[in-house]
Amino acid sequence: MRHVSPSKLTCGIFDHLDDGGGDIARQYAARLTLAEACDHLCFYAYHLGEHHCTPHGRGPSPNLSLSSVAQRTQRLRVGPLVMLLVLSHPLRAFEEICMLDQLSGGRLELGIGRGSLSIELGYFGIGAEAAPGRYAEASEILTEAMKGGTLSYQGHHFELNGVPLTLGPHQRPHPPIWITTNQPETAGWAAANGANIACVGPSSSLRRITEAFRANREHKPDADHQAPFLGLLRMVVIGNSDIHAYSVAAPAYERWLKSFKDLCDQNAIPTPPNLPLTFDAAVESELCVAGTAASVRQTLLNQLEVAGANYLLRQLAFGNLQLDASLHTANAIQAEIMDRIG
Repeated sequence: MRHVSPSKLTCGIFDHLDDGGGDIARQYAARLTLAEACDHLCFYAYHLGEHHCTPHGRGPSPNLSLSSVAQRTQRLRVGPLVMLLVLSHPLRAFEEICMLDQLSGGRLELGIGRGSLSIELGYFGIGAEAAPGRYAEASEILTEAMKGGTLSYQGHHFELNGVPLTLGPHQRPHPPIWITTNQPETAGWAAANGANIACVGPSSSLRRITEAFRANREHKPDADHQAPFLGLLRMVVIGNSDIHAYSVAAPAYERWLKSFKDLCDQNAIPTPPNLPLTFDAAVESELCVAGTAASVRQTLLNQLEVAGANYLLRQLAFGNLQLDASLHTANAIQAEIMDRIG
């Protein structure tokens, strides 16, 4: 059960664990240090993306990484955003979900999806044509498994016959569910099914996503204290001046962009049309926000209001951004945004 009111602004962290150019073990250690700091600063959750065979993601097993985060923190909630159900047998996925929710003492925020780059799925022998069907069946199985007892399922991709479910999640009936979307139809489905959403893009274009969500939300008598989150993702860097913040954020974004484009460049795949190819374009499209604490606060609050979002997902670590810079931004956000808004 949540102990926050999503009618207020809530802040969380999103991470790709993309290649920063240094030793991978040190990068893992730095992320744990950042998570500990965000726990002390009372941030809501740490969300980790799942990517494979690409420098864009050095955390191909989010649940494994998040189990370490859970043991280093006390209040910070944890969750994949998203766990690629297409690549896991749904029974194995269910068991991992139960373990992480139990290990964290009921702090799991469960993001699920099928993945955005078909080339990553292809490395596992999953063709683009099979992905939607596998994801749909895996989602159905996961939903049934949360009910406990024994599990049977007959589908095109999966078949289960009287499987005894000896594990269960800590949170009942299940951990909060998240999906990522930039489509009103998907947002409507999420609202009707009690899921949270995370979106990225210009705030004005995301308004139709949040409006579709609110239009399809089923209001229940006890819904007020469990109102869903409508998340807005932004890469954020706060410096002593605008010039200082830009000088830190720009090369970090260029490094992040190189990792993002790696599989596309290797396989002659067009990059997503909405991907900003320069740091200036990233600022213009609102993907990145950099500046002083005061200017960043005002920019983010304006974007949240325009988008109709109530959850700020900050990507504090990306590219070759140093840990000190990420920690500085985290502390500034807590002081300038979270404390002032409450």
